[in-house]
Amino acid sequence: MAKALRNKVASRDEWIKARKALLVKEKKHTREREKLAAARRALPWESVADDYVFEGPNGKQTLADLFEGRSQLVVYHFMFDPGWDAGCPHCSWWADSFDHPMQHLNHHDVTMVAVSRAPYEKLAAYRKRMGWSFKWLSSLGNRFNYDFNVTFTPREVKAKKAFYNFKTQDPFAPEREGLSVFCKDAKGRVYRTYSAFARGIDPINIDYQLIDLTPKGRDEKGRGNQHWIRRHDEYAR
Repeated sequence: MAKALRNKVASRDEWIKARKALLVKEKKHTREREKLAAARRALPWESVADDYVFEGPNGKQTLADLFEGRSQLVVYHFMFDPGWDAGCPHCSWWADSFDHPMQHLNHHDVTMVAVSRAPYEKLAAYRKRMGWSFKWLSSLGNRFNYDFNVTFTPREVKAKKAFYNFKTQDPFAPEREGLSVFCKDAKGRVYRTYSAFARGIDPINIDYQLIDLTPKGRDEKGRGNQHWIRRHDEYAR
């Protein structure tokens, strides 16, 4: 049964007055968001020394190769353990959001790819099933996922202690979600400029941005975050 909505019903004039009051807060939030974005861009850069050879549609490529001639690279850390037959349904939902704007990013000096530990054959098959077009690479043969704190050892998972989202905590699973941003300078040196994990990646999910505008909002309290999510070909028709 649909959840009952109980907001006050107002006249048009009352509604506009209330909306304008909220608009003041929204504009303040926008200005704060712009300041936060500037602070994010001002972070120091971490030099990345490892070449990290990945397996993808173009065979073996290093991290530096993934920039494809651009100076900025965004990597989505997609949860797909080598032993799984399908990618994480939640990461699959995120992928539905970032699959199509790649051409726009490319024309703004940004390349975006997804990286997972599952072998490339599994990634390619699942990508075909989902109908995605973004570039997806396997990091199975390197330490990329471990070094960027999105894959954890059986010991860490059992002990419920691993470094994730910039603190030691229970990772809850051997694979976790995240996003990392890299820059390559004129001499070909690669740096990490930013990473985000857990709810830090919410801004790239267009569905959540739209849902947050609706009367019910996310409506997940007490039922678990994203309890309703399925892969897009698994919803009942």
